[in-house]
Amino acid sequence: MDSPLSKQAVFRFAPSPNGLLHLGHAYSAILNRNMAAACGGRFLLRIEDIDTARCRPEYEEAIYRDLHWLGIEWERPVRRQSEHFPFYQHALEDLIGRGLAYPAFLSRGEVRQRVAASEASGRPWPRDPDGAPCYPTEQRGLDPALARQWIQNGRQHAWRLDMDAAIAAMKARLGDHPLQWEETGSGPAGETGQVMADPQRWGDVILSRPDAPSSYHLSVTLDDALQGVTHVVRGQDLFHATSVHRLLQVLLDLPQPVYRHHGLVLGDDGRKLSKSNRDTGIAAYREKGLLPADLCLLFARNGLVLD
Repeated sequence: MDSPLSKQAVFRFAPSPNGLLHLGHAYSAILNRNMAAACGGRFLLRIEDIDTARCRPEYEEAIYRDLHWLGIEWERPVRRQSEHFPFYQHALEDLIGRGLAYPAFLSRGEVRQRVAASEASGRPWPRDPDGAPCYPTEQRGLDPALARQWIQNGRQHAWRLDMDAAIAAMKARLGDHPLQWEETGSGPAGETGQVMADPQRWGDVILSRPDAPSSYHLSVTLDDALQGVTHVVRGQDLFHATSVHRLLQVLLDLPQPVYRHHGLVLGDDGRKLSKSNRDTGIAAYREKGLLPADLCLLFARNGLVLD
């Protein structure tokens, strides 16, 4: 399970077409391309468009234009996640069949009410590494017949990983070996080398919901394995998510890549750039007459260098 995925290194850049790429995306794409070239490896582009409500064709076309301007080429064809939902569904059904996933019926409003009531009474609610409240665990043991009836009646639901059951299954597979990954970059607190994974901090993570048949965690883990990705190079904002990905790799008997998490490009307010905040897109730099080489100066201001 932990053997190299292939003899040739494989890197990937996997943006979501739900907005324009910004300077942080440019850094990650160039870094992946450069690392692949340095070792004679392959460089893939993957379009992660599982969120069909927010992803749009015009943003996907903008991704291609921006990468061409940056001088980045990639292998064809491009894998588009929205074309492979049955592939992710098969893995989800495997987890469900083994009792590692359950239907979750609470709405976001109901979850917020539980969190607010708990915190108002002085009981802190567990939160994941991103600061979001963890999902209540009360429906893990919901009567299967009742759950099936609710589903047949059309009640909205998501599928979530039963973290306790998943951890138990993981330990049964690994025995005395710890769940960890090889980190050649560094985490937010300087973590590097062999990093201990702690997926329990995420609670019962979502695997599928009505508006997105596969979650980011499930689809990215499956795609990296399917495409033979040997090196996952991405921003430090995804460092803690690696714990969930390592857990899924063990549960689904998938090989593990080497990980490198790099620093982030920050805005003037000190926060990471975000498409949702409409931070300056790559196209804006192009329209100002900058050249791709000029971006290196902007990276350097954030203490980022390209290998």
